[in-house]
Amino acid sequence: MGAGHDHGHSHGPPPGTSATAAAAYRGRLRIALGLTTTVLIAEIVGGALTGSLALIADAGHMATDVIGLSMALMAIHFANRPTAERRTFGLARAEILAALANCLLLFGVGGYILYEAVKRFVQPEEIDGGLTMVFGAIGLVANLISLSLLMAGQRESLNVRGAFLEVAADALGSVAVLVSALIIMLTGWRYADPIASIAIGAMIIPRTFKLLREAIDVLLETAPKDVDIAEVRQHILDLPGVEDLHDLHVWTITSGMPVLSAHVVVTKEALDAVGHEKLLHDLQDCLGDHFDVEHCTFQLEPVGHADHEVKLCH
Repeated sequence: MGAGHDHGHSHGPPPGTSATAAAAYRGRLRIALGLTTTVLIAEIVGGALTGSLALIADAGHMATDVIGLSMALMAIHFANRPTAERRTFGLARAEILAALANCLLLFGVGGYILYEAVKRFVQPEEIDGGLTMVFGAIGLVANLISLSLLMAGQRESLNVRGAFLEVAADALGSVAVLVSALIIMLTGWRYADPIASIAIGAMIIPRTFKLLREAIDVLLETAPKDVDIAEVRQHILDLPGVEDLHDLHVWTITSGMPVLSAHVVVTKEALDAVGHEKLLHDLQDCLGDHFDVEHCTFQLEPVGHADHEVKLCH
């Protein structure tokens, strides 16, 4: 807000804090990390004992999950540190950067799995189907537990959603491992293993593209997808005394932290009759009742003030 304008109004986290949507799920992420690390170790052992590429592929994806969950937890730690003089929103964007890093990891793992699967088509290897099923079942049970822990959080936080999608892909990967092992046990058809590996890779990549797009939208300060800018504008313009509106911006700092700012032109009669504070409360109530935007900053301006701002800029 420029100097000389004392008409700001803001709601949001308490001063000096940077609450994020993912913070409430820190404990669940820790449990998911412990389960994933245990299964990773089990699948590495299982892949070495059985010769199953599908199991190795799932273990590789588990390894990225361990890294991804660790980064998610680190991001929550940094994102919820107190704000500073130069970082007025703290390190809240750390969660989005963690989601972006998870995307890069997932793309790398998906590509590697597809490459190894093609090699197995050229040179099929012997697979111990029974033992592969045991390790695949262990992975599936652990993944289902982790998914249940992260289900609610993935709807609220891109950071948690990144972890959730990784675990979901792992669960599907475990199913693919079980199916391929069963086919090998019943028929001896060794190509079931690389086919399952390709299926695991194919499940990873599309979900990663979606997460990547959402993370980039936040970094580019795109309006949240559940906020209709035209509708927000109209709601503000419909308030008594509001003459016009300009410099309306809506963006997301991090998951669960949408932010809005606007210059609202009001009539002199409304300012004199109602007063600044009442108008500001009306604006805040308007946004709070109809849209999920709590952190708002408004600048109230008399008619004709926008022309004065343009002259100052020149």
